[in-house]
Amino acid sequence: MVRTKELYYESAYTEEFDATVTSCIKGDKGSFFVSLDRTAFFPEQGGQSCDRGFITDEQGNSHEVRYVSIEDGVVTHEIGAELHPGSKVRGRIDMAGRFSNMQQHTGEHIFSGIVHSMFGYDNVGFHLSDSEVTMDYNGPMTSEDIAMVELKANEAIWKNLEVDCSFPSDEELADIEYRSKKELTGDIRIVTIPGVDICACCAPHVARTGEIGLLKVIKTQNYKGGIRVNILCGERALMYIRQDQQVVADLTALLTTGRDKLAGSVKRMSEDIYSLKGELSLLREKLISYELAEIDPGLKDVYLVKEEGLDQNIIRNTVNALSKVHSGFCGVFAASTQGGYRYVIASGLEGRDLKPLQEMLRDEFGARGGGSPAMVQGSLPAGCKIAVVLERLGSL
Repeated sequence: MVRTKELYYESAYTEEFDATVTSCIKGDKGSFFVSLDRTAFFPEQGGQSCDRGFITDEQGNSHEVRYVSIEDGVVTHEIGAELHPGSKVRGRIDMAGRFSNMQQHTGEHIFSGIVHSMFGYDNVGFHLSDSEVTMDYNGPMTSEDIAMVELKANEAIWKNLEVDCSFPSDEELADIEYRSKKELTGDIRIVTIPGVDICACCAPHVARTGEIGLLKVIKTQNYKGGIRVNILCGERALMYIRQDQQVVADLTALLTTGRDKLAGSVKRMSEDIYSLKGELSLLREKLISYELAEIDPGLKDVYLVKEEGLDQNIIRNTVNALSKVHSGFCGVFAASTQGGYRYVIASGLEGRDLKPLQEMLRDEFGARGGGSPAMVQGSLPAGCKIAVVLERLGSL
């Protein structure tokens, strides 16, 4: 098959192009896989998602490009219609999506280049999709380290440095020290950001770092002995910061406090809620103790049905107290906020085996859970009528 001429290597800013269909293979579910003699659609590779856009046929019909891939130098475009080999088409890239990816990817090069020069770590994992950018480094960094790299990365952006993308000859390549996540063969494309990074890369990049605008670290986590860093660049970073600002504005209005006092206000409120939950739990436990004192100790089986929000420890303690007095099965069914009921059932003084009861609840009412012959716990699904369950339990 004829190799595709990759126009995105000539210019990352090519938005429209003319081409000839070289092949069209029918796929599943109405898909057709179309190859062209030339394309500006960047295929998924190197950890980056593919371009989106449209291909317009000779009749003027536009077909959405759902996915783009490359194998052995042939770029394939997945669309929803058949195109005949030899026919002429016009491609149009979703340039907003392409440019956003260019911002993210060049931002990643800057960040990774600085990490490499400062700490000697390699970027051993990279993923760029429509919603996230993640980089995995093979060494740890503190929050202070990350903040320093983030600042240096933005300083490189603000310097508006030229981003050079080229295919050096083998002789030239031998004298270039560049980053790469894997051993490469054939033509190797080198992306150079002066004084910041030199890296092998196949993806489109911005022409100058100033086009990135802004780089923001949004999350970090320890990962395989190193660290995973999530960043956003350009408009994505702006939208993220705007959303954060709105959350802060909403909270300061809700708590009638200043931005600088927000953390303290939330901390105090959290402590108050924790304290109130403890007091409520004690009161509920005391109330249940009064209820238990009113139950005839001569009853064999005892089941209580309680309201939503009952603490699991209270449920268990209640069941334990009942099982020390009554001879049969003793259980508590507490309404769940998701619908249905949570339950704990214990075997009383006679020590009857609870396994048949648990199997009945599972088979007849769709219960989920488990336990031992002496105690079982689980949940009943939403819509389950507790009166019917209790009636069935009474027949055991």
